[in-house]
Amino acid sequence: MNHLEGKVIVITGASSGIGAAAAKALAARGAKVVAAARGQEDLDRLVADIRQSGGTALAKIIDVAEAQDTQALADLAVDTYGTIDVLVNNAGLMLFSYWKDRALDDWNRMIDVNIRGYLNAIHAVLPVMLASGSGHILNMDSVAGHQVGDGAGVYSATKFFVQAVTESMRRELGVREGIKASTISPGVINTGWADKVTDPVGRQAAQELNEIAITPESVADAVVYALDQPADVTVNDLIISPTRQNW
Repeated sequence: MNHLEGKVIVITGASSGIGAAAAKALAARGAKVVAAARGQEDLDRLVADIRQSGGTALAKIIDVAEAQDTQALADLAVDTYGTIDVLVNNAGLMLFSYWKDRALDDWNRMIDVNIRGYLNAIHAVLPVMLASGSGHILNMDSVAGHQVGDGAGVYSATKFFVQAVTESMRRELGVREGIKASTISPGVINTGWADKVTDPVGRQAAQELNEIAITPESVADAVVYALDQPADVTVNDLIISPTRQNW
């Protein structure tokens, strides 16, 4: 049975990587995708690809760190499709640096996207889900939310935050309100993240780590699995990592 048919699914960070792969996979299962990101050209290409394959999708340019942007995203989904069934909180930033580098700008960028961005999106969709007494919030986490690696202290802290928030939501929103909360924790995925690291030493470490990475489509399969469940089943956390990743 396909539990995704007709579901309205909002995906942040959807212009590339895991977000784009998940958007395509979910649309292929009959979901109505509302894709959000900062890059107009990539979003337009994604929506065109989905529609060309017979799927349903629209796009919204947003900065998840801005609450008015995530609210506009939620409003667009409701105005167009009447509701929001699922939020895939996927927009994220992974920047490596060591504490001695004092990379304050990178730390703040990760806090803005990985923490503030997730909270803004949750804040925007919750009223719709609470009113319907159903919904699913899937927070993209990381294996770094389970253990801390070298040069990833702040990134891991943001992902431990995601773990804590999702567990709180599971107990409060899931048990009391019928709104599911899940995480997916990928290992090293080739999404182009290594090239975004600004610290030179951190960039080298990231590029070396990326050599064992698996594809975003592997994680998209996990997203489909987690979301394509009956109303009384919640997949709490899935860890997806390369076979040769040793942490």
